[in-house]
Formats: sequence, structure tokens, C-alpha cells
Amino acid sequence: MITKKLGERMKQLRNNLGISQEKFALSIDMDRTYYASVENGKHNISINNIEKIANGLGVSLEELFQGL
Repeated sequence: MITKKLGERMKQLRNNLGISQEKFALSIDMDRTYYASVENGKHNISINNIEKIANGLGVSLEELFQGL
């Protein structure tokens, strides 16, 4: 399922930065519980929020979706 794979990719990139879910969610102005559910593949996230997360991770959309 693409939402699960995307969430795993987001988690991997966030962990590479050494940032907690809470700190990352705050930095991109997103609720921590919502972001956690995105990482767990439980939300069909909008493209606007995907872009917000990619920007927060410092990657392009292409890089975010790489390997999915």
C-alpha cells in the first residue's frame, strides 16, 4: 500500500535527521498525532501536506518518493 510505503520513507528520512516526530511536526506546523498517523500509513495524505513534509525534510518530492 502506497500510504504505508510513503510513511516508512518519511520516517526513514526524519530519523536520518535525528529529529523526533514531535519536534519535526512542530517545525512544519503539523499536529504530532496527525504526522505520526501519516508515518504509520493510516492517512491518505494530501499533496499539499506531502510537499510540506518534503520541504521540512529538506528533500524534493522526487527524492521523497524515490524507491516507492
